[in-house]
Order: sequence, then structure tokens, then C-alpha cells
Amino acid sequence: MLARLYGSLPEKTVSKERFELPRLESNVQGKKTIIKNFTQALKSVKRDEKHFYKFVTKETATAAIIDGDKLILNGKFYPDMMDKLFTAYLKEYVMCQECNKPDTEIIDRNGVKMLKCTACGALRPVKVIR
Repeated sequence: MLARLYGSLPEKTVSKERFELPRLESNVQGKKTIIKNFTQALKSVKRDEKHFYKFVTKETATAAIIDGDKLILNGKFYPDMMDKLFTAYLKEYVMCQECNKPDTEIIDRNGVKMLKCTACGALRPVKVIR
């Protein structure tokens, strides 16, 4: 029966490959912080740039602009702080709390934003960023 159960699971659930969290390459120039790999990091976790943009501007309480592949924040935010901020974003909006896999998507269910795991099928509500 166990073999039949494993046969019915999606391949993503059974595979043991390790997901590496992307790191943000940020540096401070004058009174601005520049995240160089902004677009690339978000593509690797399959999230919209504007969603993370809203998260960062709300959490840092500062203005920012998207310039091509870079995000430019007004203010000095050192790499360790940006890493903590990105890790908090990944924990809340990317990683599944049940199976700890990043195979998730944000869906709208009856007006409530939900994080749906495509690996295990878990659903949980996520905070709306205003």
C-alpha cells in the first residue's frame, strides 16, 4: 500500500533535491541601498517583483524604485538586514509550512489570499500587503 501511495504523489514531493535560498546582493552607496539581483532572486522563487517591492517598502518604511533588474531603496540598509528581510519574506510568502518546500503559489480564494503548496496540497492564508 505504501508503494501505491508513493506512486500517486507528484514527483516534486518524492524528489529529495535541495532548494537553495537565493541571496540578495546589496550594497550601500551614499544614502541609498541597491539590490543588484532583485529580479533574478524573485524569479528563482517564482514571485512577482511588485509583491516583494511592496513588502520591502512597508517593512523598511522608505521609498524605493525598480530600475531594470535592480531595486534602489532610499536609506542605508546593510546586507545582513536585507538578508533577514528576504528570509522573513520567503518564510511568509514562499515556503510551505507543512513540507518546507518552495513549490507554492499565491492564489485568491473567495477574496482571501492563500498560499497553496503544489507539492503537498497544503493551503494557508497569507497576510495582505497594502
